Amino acid sequence: MRNLHTAIDPDAPLYSVTIPEDWESNAATAILQLCPEHQLDVSPIKADVLTANWLLPLCEQTDQFTAHDWEKILLQRQACPNTSIWKNDTSQKLGITINLAAFASTETGFDAQSYRHVLQIAVETLRILYRQQANFINGELPFLELADSVNAKNDDQQLELTSQPSAGILYLSNLDACLAQLGFDYDSNDGRDIACCLTCFATLLANVGCGADFLPLSPDWNALPELASTAKDIWALASDEPQSRLERIDTSFSLPGNPTDLLLGSEACGLAPIFSPLREDGLLNFSTLARLAHKGLTLESALAASLAGEQVLTPPSIQAHYAMHQALAGFVTHMTARPHHITYPLSAKAMLARGTKVPLPPRRKGITQKASIAGRGLFLRTGEYEDGTLGEVSIAATKESAMVKGLLDSVSQAVSIGLQYGAPLKEYVTQFAYSRFGIAGTVEGDPNALYATSFLDYSFRVLSDIYLNEPLADAPNNLHVGEDMVPMLPLELPEDDETPPSSPHPRNRKFKLVS
Repeated sequence: MRNLHTAIDPDAPLYSVTIPEDWESNAATAILQLCPEHQLDVSPIKADVLTANWLLPLCEQTDQFTAHDWEKILLQRQACPNTSIWKNDTSQKLGITINLAAFASTETGFDAQSYRHVLQIAVETLRILYRQQANFINGELPFLELADSVNAKNDDQQLELTSQPSAGILYLSNLDACLAQLGFDYDSNDGRDIACCLTCFATLLANVGCGADFLPLSPDWNALPELASTAKDIWALASDEPQSRLERIDTSFSLPGNPTDLLLGSEACGLAPIFSPLREDGLLNFSTLARLAHKGLTLESALAASLAGEQVLTPPSIQAHYAMHQALAGFVTHMTARPHHITYPLSAKAMLARGTKVPLPPRRKGITQKASIAGRGLFLRTGEYEDGTLGEVSIAATKESAMVKGLLDSVSQAVSIGLQYGAPLKEYVTQFAYSRFGIAGTVEGDPNALYATSFLDYSFRVLSDIYLNEPLADAPNNLHVGEDMVPMLPLELPEDDETPPSSPHPRNRKFKLVS
């Protein structure tokens, strides 16, 4: 065991937490989040003591497993109860997270027997705790079994309705790391078939004793032969109609933000792919090392190939996440929400070649645009790559102060460096278009623009029109307002009937503001 000082968030006080030696430091934060509030005053907070608080009363209620079984599961990080079990919180659904990667190995493959054993212990744990807390769970009324008979067209036909409550949920997690240990890519048909086998096996075992009403689809068991031998027995047990049904156990995938994945050391939450090959501390993920080992590459050879410009490991895409989500939809009780690209904003950045500058050719093409804004001259010049993409921008003013010229030149150099390192032009356009400062007014010399709110506004709208093929309209202004919309003084002189018609100065005319 080792002792660490950590906090739930940067603004919270530090606590002393004791965890096993081979666990990552993030596990101490997870232990702190799983610790009940009334025990936060105890120093240090020990992981084994917190485990004993819920484990020892649990083992007194069953002979199916012992405390040593759960201790081994936690130490090997194969499964972990959720917050409701650690804190004895009856307002939340009972759940246990299963770390799929803990049963896979690059040398021995998938350990099907351990997977089955841990699932059985998890299912039995949820049912025992549910029976203890059934009368205290919020939001669930204690309905008794319904024995109402519904008469159909034939009076002899009767439908017996029996309630079947859900005792908890099994959350599967760290799928991509499991596939990496087995030597399969996330974005592959074999990888999706193996994921279906693992998910279906968990759902089948969770429904043993519940009847055949909740059986999932049948996957291709040949994709993972380690599970095929025991899957037939589990399928027969799950399809059997018992005389008295057990409480149903649902299955799903874990969601981001839960401390159980942090304690288990999951590299990817639920069925999501691992977008980055690196951990937070800058070291390679275990899944990255496993994929390199299956490819027959050492760290030195992988580094040499990367320096030579080869793509050793292909990062997963959002389309791969969609395909995995669609493949697993029929094998769990509750499917997570469909993945969206906004959920993973770092995935697009992972596709870029970070830290790699693409220099412009010595002789390059581009455009030169001369225009004036409110009578002030401006030159916009660009430099292009051989494929026509933008790689250099220069914005120069003709009759401005040295400070204005220097600032425009600095912005031009910063944008050019970003473009040559792979930054998208659209992000620059979004930030600088319609910016309001300094000189603004009518644009002359460019028929595509009539008004600009600043030098940068005009320049980046021109770049958007030429290189993104997205012309942007002028910003609203008051220079092209009709005569009838000119502001008036809030008064009018009354008409005077006594004024002679031949008077050269009629008194009913209107006064106007003149700028």
